[in-house]
Amino acid sequence: MALYPTQDGAKLIFAPAGTSQHLEIPTGPGQAGQFLKTEHLGGLKRSDLDPQDPIAQFHAWFREASLPGSGVPHPETCTLATAQLPSGRVSARMVYMKELDAKGFVIYSNFGTSGKARDLFGTADGTSTGNPWASLVFWWEALERQVRVEGRASRLPAAESQVYFDTRVRGSRIGAWASRQSAVLRPDEGIEGDDGRAMLDNWVKETEARFEGVDNIPVPEFWGGLRIVPERFEFWQGRANRLHDRFVYDRAGEEAGRDTWTLERLSP
Repeated sequence: MALYPTQDGAKLIFAPAGTSQHLEIPTGPGQAGQFLKTEHLGGLKRSDLDPQDPIAQFHAWFREASLPGSGVPHPETCTLATAQLPSGRVSARMVYMKELDAKGFVIYSNFGTSGKARDLFGTADGTSTGNPWASLVFWWEALERQVRVEGRASRLPAAESQVYFDTRVRGSRIGAWASRQSAVLRPDEGIEGDDGRAMLDNWVKETEARFEGVDNIPVPEFWGGLRIVPERFEFWQGRANRLHDRFVYDRAGEEAGRDTWTLERLSP
């Protein structure tokens, strides 16, 4: 597919092919690679999945992706997608999942000035209302697996965020205080060649001075954990000819204090 048409109509990018390690047989120019590793493993069947608990199923797949020989360097890496109201404009960014428990998935970030804060919680002046729905996507290419998670997001209490904050290296804790995430950095005309980086460097110096000699740095009130409580999971296993295996869990309700889920196979 052409991203930007040129004056002579030539395509800058057209159907880029996969790498040779994914190819069953040589293919012609522009033919994408096939998902073939799964064919030797029998694909993904309903009987392979936990029939009642998608979080337990995710944990099982995550353990496999975390093994030294999995070929997945950072299995905790995922895409977080949010949508702004009232426009419905969608934003996505790469983040690290830091915690998983029976309640859901936790990431940590700035929730004072960031775009994700605007989308999830709205703006302070009320020009935008919050949309708590968010989505995570995990892509483990070496295993030919993808997991999609949809749910509602909410902030963790400061005490819980402090526990994780204390595990970060000092420089990262200083950085959390110093950065006004997503704020425009204005160039300093008095510094030759500065493109705005000097403003950030000054904020860091000010923060270092503020906490000089302080070992127990408190978590900023605008920074902390975000828990996404899932309402829907999709487990995706690649197959040849794009005939992938897809299974979706939808939250159906609650019984005896536990979430109940439906499980269905989807057409690729």
